[in-house]
Amino acid sequence: MTHSLNDKKVKSDGTLLSFGHNQRVQKQSAILHGEMSVLENAGRLPASVYRDCTMYTTLSPCNMCTGAMILYGIKRVVVGENETFMGGEALLKEHGVEVINLNDEECKTLLRRFIEEKPECWYEDIGEEL
Repeated sequence: MTHSLNDKKVKSDGTLLSFGHNQRVQKQSAILHGEMSVLENAGRLPASVYRDCTMYTTLSPCNMCTGAMILYGIKRVVVGENETFMGGEALLKEHGVEVINLNDEECKTLLRRFIEEKPECWYEDIGEEL
């Protein structure tokens, strides 16, 4: 079964700026979570462009991805669900980032299935031991 944990970044006018997904396994990368993939795919952009974007994520971003969003000044993050993993939401909020949790059942189901089928990938992704 294929799992796609997709993330995207959209400008305030609704334009899709970048799209990405977790590629840690595919690219043997320690850092290519979905959010980092989105930033990588967006390329070099002025800070003003990032400040005008909303990041959409399947689950709450980890501390690494949270730090990148704070660094680039992303002002809004829409999270599919945060029941599975809370991540760095508190830190985002401390830095004035608006965090919207959709509490989406489809996201929860997707993540539960992924964790059940690929526990070693999940725990590696969130920096924990199985």
